[in-house]
Amino acid sequence: MHKSTTPPSLSGLPRAGGNLLLWSAIALLLSACAVGPDYQRPAAAAPAAYKEGQDWVPAAPADALDRGTWWTLFNDPTLDELEAAVEVSNQNVAVAVAAYEQARALVREQRASLFPVVSLDGGATRSGSGGSSSSGSSGASGSTGTASGSRTSNNYQLSIGGSWEPDVWDKLGRTVNNASASSQASAADLASAKLSAQGELAINYFSLRQTDAQKSLLADTITGYQRSLQITQNRYDAGVATKSDVLQAQTQLANAQADEVGLVRQRAQLEHAIAVLVGKAPGDFSLAPAAWKASIPEVPVGIPSLLLQRRPDIAAAERRVAAANEQIGIAQSAFYPNLKLNASYGYGASRVADLFSTSANVWSLGLSAAQTLFDAGATRARVEGAQAAYQQTVARYRQTVLTAFQDVEDQLAATRVLAQQQELRRQASQAADQVEQQALNRYRQGQISYTDVVTAQATALSARRALVQSQADRQTTAISLIQALGGGWHSEP
Repeated sequence: MHKSTTPPSLSGLPRAGGNLLLWSAIALLLSACAVGPDYQRPAAAAPAAYKEGQDWVPAAPADALDRGTWWTLFNDPTLDELEAAVEVSNQNVAVAVAAYEQARALVREQRASLFPVVSLDGGATRSGSGGSSSSGSSGASGSTGTASGSRTSNNYQLSIGGSWEPDVWDKLGRTVNNASASSQASAADLASAKLSAQGELAINYFSLRQTDAQKSLLADTITGYQRSLQITQNRYDAGVATKSDVLQAQTQLANAQADEVGLVRQRAQLEHAIAVLVGKAPGDFSLAPAAWKASIPEVPVGIPSLLLQRRPDIAAAERRVAAANEQIGIAQSAFYPNLKLNASYGYGASRVADLFSTSANVWSLGLSAAQTLFDAGATRARVEGAQAAYQQTVARYRQTVLTAFQDVEDQLAATRVLAQQQELRRQASQAADQVEQQALNRYRQGQISYTDVVTAQATALSARRALVQSQADRQTTAISLIQALGGGWHSEP
């Protein structure tokens, strides 16, 4: 609509304008009429206590707690330094960080849809029309051009306008909630990526230190085998031992040396893996051999169940359930009409000088509504699809919770069993060492064959290496338990 005067006051609007305001008021009142189900966290099976632990209580997922520098429990400064580099330089973590930032940007984008869109438009046009050309005349009629009867005109426009879609059925609100829940799931995914990289680094680091310990053990064993070979050679030279004794000693020494070389390869691979985890090229990274600190933090018996809430994978699964729930409401909103408000105010004139005059103003105000009358069941299908997708996320959430309980149960059982196993391995190693020494003494005295010595030495070496492996297994299990609990704990004071 166009007016030649300034816009009237609201009370002076014509009947059409009054009806428009009425509809606008109705739309605003209806903005609280949300459709779709309200979100409730799905129930998940949770035991009253852990089978493999004591004083455990039911848990529920949450990811807002600080997981802390759990690796400091192992009291290793080198590990502390390496772990600090994971969050900064690890590229998998960087991917998760970028995904989280993208999700946050999407939330801001969806929130912007709740507000009106305001635009400024301006333009200038020049148009003309003309008749047939005139020949043989001394001049041409019209103000411009050479064509007979031609006319030109100018038109200038400047206006500011806005449009707003009232969130009558809470579609936009649910879209924002969906994006927000997805963002929170991305935050939990980021925590999972960090925890995974930190755990993998700790396991690789202690595996490398275990390899150093195995190399040191083999170096001592090789020294002992060299002495045994020399003893056997001396006895052979004295005619009291057979050539086969010498060959057996040489074989045993060579096998031990081959095992030592294999550990060099294993250590190099672990060092390369650590380099990648801290964001460095393997060629630019090295870790000097060092004494292995086989420290193993003890799990407090009375760990509160709250710590299970700190598992980021559970938090991510639960947030995706919330996002899927909002999708149901978004799909159901298609059953109802879409309303949109439009308004503009501006000026139009044939001359720039007249553009902002009172008589040149133009304004408009409008309300539009659109409703799908028939789509062959497409909207219903989308709603049912959203409901099915929601059920999928619920099932995944419940499975994630069950898996989390299984992880903790497994690691608690392993922690207890490996502690017992390590003590038995220590006893076996001590006994095997004594048998080895007795066998070597008896061989020197000619009481047994060298085959008995070889057997005793092989048994002793196997027992020593098994003891080292059991210590490493306990450290790895401690790391796995920390990960199963969501990344560390704080015992009650």
